[in-house]
Amino acid sequence: MPRWDSCNLIQAGLNGSRVWQFNKNLSLNREHTAKAGETLPPGLSVKSWGALFQKKMNVAWLPPEHVFIRAAQFPPATPAETRTMVELQLEKLSPIPVTQAVWSLYLLPSAKPDGLQTVILIVAERNAVEKFLGQLEGQGFMADRLELPMLDQLLATKVEGEGAWIFPESPNSALVAWWYGGTLQSVGLISVGLGENRAASLKDQLVHMAWAGELDGWITSPPDWHLVADAAAAGEWESPLREGLGTPVKTLAPVAPADLAARTAKRVAESTDDLNLLPPEFAKRYQQQFVDRLWMRGLGAVLGLYLIGCLIFFVAAGVFDHQTAQQEQTVAEHCYDYTNSLQLKARFDILKDRQALRFAALDSWEAVAEKIPSGVTVDSMNFNDGKRVMLTGTAPSAQVNDVIDFSGNVRKATTGDNQDLFKKDGGDALQTSVDASKGAVRWSFGLELKKGEAE
Repeated sequence: MPRWDSCNLIQAGLNGSRVWQFNKNLSLNREHTAKAGETLPPGLSVKSWGALFQKKMNVAWLPPEHVFIRAAQFPPATPAETRTMVELQLEKLSPIPVTQAVWSLYLLPSAKPDGLQTVILIVAERNAVEKFLGQLEGQGFMADRLELPMLDQLLATKVEGEGAWIFPESPNSALVAWWYGGTLQSVGLISVGLGENRAASLKDQLVHMAWAGELDGWITSPPDWHLVADAAAAGEWESPLREGLGTPVKTLAPVAPADLAARTAKRVAESTDDLNLLPPEFAKRYQQQFVDRLWMRGLGAVLGLYLIGCLIFFVAAGVFDHQTAQQEQTVAEHCYDYTNSLQLKARFDILKDRQALRFAALDSWEAVAEKIPSGVTVDSMNFNDGKRVMLTGTAPSAQVNDVIDFSGNVRKATTGDNQDLFKKDGGDALQTSVDASKGAVRWSFGLELKKGEAE
């Protein structure tokens, strides 16, 4: 489904212009021919308010005089990755310095599922493109995209066999496409004079292109020659080609201009990439001019809406200010009560923690008293941080095992409701040291309350 509701395509030349208008179903709505210097009808060029709701696409065919086209092979990748690979190779592929050129690309489907993908690279001289856009602006046509008609002529040609297909663009220039192995291997432009050496010049350029293909390894058999041209162009090219090549040349009919325009519109509609030969700064300027034009035409309506909006804003602001003042007064009235509530809650939490610690201390003392073996003495029992209990004491050397059992039993102590009093994996491990002079053992270990002050 196209991203627009109507598409205007213009073919501009020195002798005049032709414009085709297509609807969203790619059906031809209107065709218009204008003389050189004649302004186009507004419906075929200028975007109005309707373009905000029914999008219009303006496409222009760039003349081939200043365009370079080339086919290159790249590894299979996504369109974004392929575009990045082409950008990295652009200095090598483009005959024009990158800073002085605009470029676009088209991906051909691969002939083999695991084969390389063919990329048609189109490069144009920036100065020539800007001059052409100035010519279109003089007719009132602001292009959204610049496309090359020879690309759609190339894609529309039915390729059978292997060889070269020649597409005349003018009496002295033509596009040559080489198809081998079901793949477009090379595309190039040739330029010849109109004198007596026309046949020799054609032969020389085509033979050099064939030699390059043989060196690259994709020409594996003598090429068949095809001329894609109408009757007038065929009369200018067929005889020099037969004479120069010394072999038959098959003539094919090209796609009619209106059908070619429809193919371009369809390709633009199916495109998911905005990359084309239109310089980005021109697209931005055209968009800004479109916005400015709409602004000037709708200034009165916008001003009225602005005044209504201001009135609504001030009324709403007054209502919100009144509501805000009421809320602030309510907050001020409850502020003292809220502060007192926070203080009472904090005091309650402190008392609750103290009570919990008190009961925990009593439960700990009870557990120690119940579990301590006869002969083992507790010298000190300290509480730290409201949740840690440290026990130290002494025992006869012969009762070391009793101390160990005492440490384990205390850790397993429970409260009155059969809940663990201490964390079984918390506290400090049992430490013992022997006092040989007294025949006693000093011991110490730590416990961690399961419910302490911090909770």
